[in-house]
Amino acid sequence: MAVDMTGNLTLGPILYHWDTDQKRDFYARIADEAPVDTVYLGEVICSKRTPFFDAHLPEVIDRLERGGKQVVLASLSEVVIRRERKMMQDFCATDSHEIELNNTAGLYDIDGRRHRVGPLMNVYNEATLKWLADKGATHVTLPNEVPGTVAGKMAQAAADLGVGIEVQVFGRASLAVSARCYHARAHCRTKDNCLFVCEEDPDGMPLTTVTGQPFLMVNGIQTLSQSYVSLIDEIGAMQDMGITHFRVMPQVADMVAVTQIFAKRIAGDIDGDEGAAHLAALDLAAPLSNGFWHGREGHRRFGPQAA
Repeated sequence: MAVDMTGNLTLGPILYHWDTDQKRDFYARIADEAPVDTVYLGEVICSKRTPFFDAHLPEVIDRLERGGKQVVLASLSEVVIRRERKMMQDFCATDSHEIELNNTAGLYDIDGRRHRVGPLMNVYNEATLKWLADKGATHVTLPNEVPGTVAGKMAQAAADLGVGIEVQVFGRASLAVSARCYHARAHCRTKDNCLFVCEEDPDGMPLTTVTGQPFLMVNGIQTLSQSYVSLIDEIGAMQDMGITHFRVMPQVADMVAVTQIFAKRIAGDIDGDEGAAHLAALDLAAPLSNGFWHGREGHRRFGPQAA
């Protein structure tokens, strides 16, 4: 079967606690230089971080839209306290832009209106996909651990429902979120008195095994893979499956260069081997993995570039 070289490249929300100037500079460069179709904006991990950047959102949105990007606003992944419940209610009342829900609490507040579903909600089968579509979901990003065989079936079901399907193709995999902040606890602080220690780890705080091997990364309440997911080799198969959107996640790396590589791969200008070679030339801060997609251990890498 010939590969249909189509698809939209998207940039997921920044998961880490970057300072305001770093975020503004990052999005200015994305607006001017990155070949992405859609940018997801918003604080997904910790509600305490929102005041640092909320005042700058209108400026950033305007800059991105002038750069030809579609902006989608992303919700919190954890709704635990009353303040966060009110934040979710206000978020779901947004009518200026499309929104992406990352917590099921939003399904009550969205009240059947059109919305997207993010990868931090558990959508693992066609029945759940249809249930969410009936509730107003127009687009679903699958969780990282969904293997390719399942993603293909989900894409077929989504096409029948008129729903877009998105898969993360680059960046650390989100493995879990918790009501407690391990990042603060690791520094002998409480969640309420964290002093925003997560800002010290702009690409996540590394965890090692008892034998000193790199294992996971911590970002506030979130646990992430130590490796960067890279599905550059698998793009062609994903296009054949009918997957419509390909998400790269911001990391401490040259994200413009990363998006350019994936845009060329999606367009068919380079093959998987060339794409992998270009990524390797960026000297990224973590090894690459694709194990989840192949139904194997998530931290491992399979295929012709595995060596």
